[in-house]
Parts: sequence; C-alpha cells; structure tokens
Amino acid sequence: MNAPRLIERDVPPRTAWALEQAGVAPLLARLLAARGVREAAELDESLAQLLPPDGLKGLAEAARLLADTLQAGQRLVIVADYDCDGATACAVMLRGLRQLGFTPAQLGYVVPDRAVHGYGLTPTIVDLALEQQPALLVTVDNGIASLAGVAHASAHGLKVLVTDHHLPAQVDGNVVVPEADAIVNPNQPGCSFASKSLAGVGVAFYVLLGLRAELRARGALSTPEPRLDGLLDLVALGTVADVVKLDANNRRLVAQGLRRMRAGRAQPGVMALFSAAKRDASKAQGFDLGFALGPRINAAGRLADMTLGIETLTTDDPERALALATQLDAINRERRDIEAGMREMAEARLEALVEALQGALPPAVALFDADFHEGVVGIVASRIKDRVHRPTFVFARGADGQLKGSGRSIPGFHLRDALDLVSKREPELLARFGGHAMAAGATLALPDPDGVQRFALAFARVAEEWLSEQDLTRTLRHDGALPAEAATPETARLLDAQVWGQGFEPPVFCDRFELVSQRLVGEKHLKLRLRQGGRLVDGIWFGRTEMLPERVTLAYRLSLDEWQGQARVQYVVEAAQP
Repeated sequence: MNAPRLIERDVPPRTAWALEQAGVAPLLARLLAARGVREAAELDESLAQLLPPDGLKGLAEAARLLADTLQAGQRLVIVADYDCDGATACAVMLRGLRQLGFTPAQLGYVVPDRAVHGYGLTPTIVDLALEQQPALLVTVDNGIASLAGVAHASAHGLKVLVTDHHLPAQVDGNVVVPEADAIVNPNQPGCSFASKSLAGVGVAFYVLLGLRAELRARGALSTPEPRLDGLLDLVALGTVADVVKLDANNRRLVAQGLRRMRAGRAQPGVMALFSAAKRDASKAQGFDLGFALGPRINAAGRLADMTLGIETLTTDDPERALALATQLDAINRERRDIEAGMREMAEARLEALVEALQGALPPAVALFDADFHEGVVGIVASRIKDRVHRPTFVFARGADGQLKGSGRSIPGFHLRDALDLVSKREPELLARFGGHAMAAGATLALPDPDGVQRFALAFARVAEEWLSEQDLTRTLRHDGALPAEAATPETARLLDAQVWGQGFEPPVFCDRFELVSQRLVGEKHLKLRLRQGGRLVDGIWFGRTEMLPERVTLAYRLSLDEWQGQARVQYVVEAAQP
C-alpha cells in the first residue's frame, strides 16, 4: 500500500547557476533551487533578516496590554496547550516575561488535561485559571476558536490576550474570532504578516519582541536591554515538532535555535532532553527535534500531564532538568508500547475494511476500536495515513465517554475545511472540531457505532469529491542522481548542517543499483551492500523486511555513519522500484 511513484524535482537552471555564483556549493545550489530558493539572500540566517514584528496584526495592542499589566503589578496566567508547540510556547512566554520585568509572583500558567478538559480555552479552563486570581489571561498555541471560553473569561472581569496560529472558527459559513482584548495570529482575518506558517511558539516569541519595543518606548526597559535570542532553542524545538512549513522566516528561527544547541547554550531542559534521548547536542539537526526531543515532550501531554514538559523547559537547574527529562523518556517508551499495540489493531481494522470493499481503498479512512487510547490517536492516524496515503481519522473513547478523534491529511485535502463541510451536511454529528490543513481533531456528538460509521461515510464523501486519482497516488519527490564524487562524509556534513523539514524536505537522491548482498538486522530492517559502477556502498532500509531484486532503483537519503572514530557514508533507503 505504500509504494510511491518517484518524481524528480525540477531544478531551474538559471537559479541554480546564480546560487553557485554567489558561493553556494554546486550540489547544494541545485537542491536549494529545486525547493524554491531564488537568491542567496534567502540563505542569510541572521536575526536581522527576520520579518519585522510590526507586520503582525494586533501586536501593538498585545504589547500595550502586557506592559500595562506589568506596570500595574498585576498577575497574568498563561493558558497553554498539551503538545510540544504549546509547551515550548508557554516556556518561551514565562522565560521572556521574566526577562522583561515580570516577577515570578505575577506569572502563572494552566495547561488542559487532554482527557479531562479537552483542547483550548474552554470555560472549565477559565475557571481553573481564576483560582490563581489573574487580571489577564494569555493563550499560547490556542484560543483563536475559543468563543465561549473568551466570553466566559470576560464575564468574570478578565482581560484576554489570544496568541495562536490555528485557523479561526466558522459560524454559519462566516469566519468568527473571539471577542478578546487583543489577538495575535498570522492567520486571523486582515493580518498581512508574510509568514502564515509561524508555529504557536513563534507567535509567542514575536509577542515578546513587541512587548520589548513597547517597554523601550515607555522608557521602562532595564539596562542592559534584555536579549530574547536566548529563547530561540525553544522556538526551534516547537516549530519543528509542530510540523509547520519551514518557510524562510521559520528556517531562520530554527537555524538560530540549532546554533545555540550545538554551542551548548540551550536551556538546561533542552540539553537534558538530548541526553535522555542519547543524542549529541553538538551535532543537533532538525531531525533530532522532530523525532527525539519533540516526541518526549509530546508524550507528557498524551499519557500524563504536560506540566511535566513545561517544568522541564523552564527549570534553570540542570540536575532537576535531567531528572524531569528522564521521566519524559520513560513516558515516551510507554507511549511507544501503546502505539505499537494500537497500530496492530488499526491495521487489522484497515485490512477488514479493504476486504469488505473487495480490495479497494476508500478515499478517506476513519477507524475506531473500544481499546484505542485517546492520547495516541493522532500518532496512529499519522502512521495509517503514511501507509495508505489517504486522509485518516482515528477515534478513541475519552475518559468522559465521548468519542474523540484525531486526523492527519495528505496534500490537496484541507482537513479542517473538510470537517466544516461534514458538520454542515451532518449537523448533529460533530460536537466540536478544529485544526488546520494537515492535522485536526473532532469530537462526535453521536455514540458508537452509529457515530463513527456516519462520520466515516460523510468524511469519505468529501474526499471523493475533492481528491482525484492522482491526489490519492502517493508520490516521492527526489533530487535525481547523486554525483559519484559527492558521496562523501563532507557532503553528508554539508547537508546535515542545513535546515530541512516540512515544506523544505531533506534531499532524497535516486539511482540504479546492483545488490551485492542483503540481510535482515534486528528482525525488521534490511541491511544492504550496493554496487554502482565500480563503487560499493552500504545501505539500510528501516522497517523493511521484504527482499529486493538483484537490480533495483532506490530513492535514498545520504547519511553519515560514524563508528570508532571512522566516518563513512550510508544510504538510508526511502523507496524502491524494480
């Protein structure tokens, strides 16, 4: 089900040549040109090249609101989210506000329990925050769709600042934003900020830049002026973990954060997470953030309490940070065990669905099992989506008895908009929903099994209308052949030093090979010895158990394999064609 169609990326020759003339290595120039980079200035990762904060609608109002709260000696409470983006955004806000003059007594936070409170600024979370007697609520990575929560807070005399990056709610087909005192969100109506792909943590960072400028204008900044770039390791972690598009502005934020990690100048909690994950911070890459650190933070929100993740990122005590990171690592191992069991059940249900449809796949998939864990539905939805290349929802029964689902999508299918259409066609089906193009969540108003069955039919109907056969064919875009002279440790290090990620995918090369040998290692990975011309190279295909033909076309990533002081290249295989 997962064999992709291999498509070579187009490389604008003039652009690649211009990048080479500007001093970019030829292979890298080709790769960057294929990803839309048009001039060398886009590769400038300095802080001076960040988009200016004043392009964000609502930032001036937010800065005044925060400055007024600070100078009045009032208390504010941050309402966080239970994923890595929300945790890093909360940590950035707490650390940054302290740098800018807030005392610890003025700052507090609450974070919803996924199983108890649900997502966002709900009236229940407002009541929880009220126990800390704040004058101001500040949401991070949530709030733009919290119409009832903001209204509830206002009714209790609280001011509300919403900082978010998700899409606003729609009511009767119209975009509606909450009646907050200030909203900072690049995706709110009327915002001209050029990067619509800021993560929640990126928005929080920009709000702090705005507050610093406001305090400067009021003559209220301490001397020396606080530097906020020390927060960029957290910004990088949340940005990569939330899988937002790495446009030029996000790449600069991530690059700056990675530099701090490699230099050993990250927060104690970030350094502790590297240690717990057995990764080398001095060689930090985006891959580490997305597949090692991020999942450990996310595990707290899935199976425990995200307070653990936030405390890891806000402590200045390295020993405490390591103890907390070790707890997160243990929770993440538990999460992997639960996920493995759920994936087996989900794949069994998927096979049954395919069998019932006489071997065909529906244009969209919705799965439910009474034994599914609500904290892991998003990960399993992502795994199934990758396997079948279909928009996928996975539902579990929550602690409150409701059926809660998490969805993941494919290019060309806007998941949040699809849910909006489902809700219009089936007005009694969804209790609530939200999200963005590639990931979303929904709670069913109807009980199982009728609710899930009706959702599956309505969801598949939208997919059938919106997606063509070409959309439903998985593709893997590659960068053509890797020149023989470029298959070196130096090239691998050059590529590893770049910022790759969502919307700016890491290089994948494609060549024809002769297999010299192949064997299974660890019972689930295919270890390869490959010949190309007169050259031999090692390869590995993680998660592959089926043997390959003697001659085969492979799509692969260039990897650096270091062992006992020796460095050699290894090809990490992504796909194959006979």
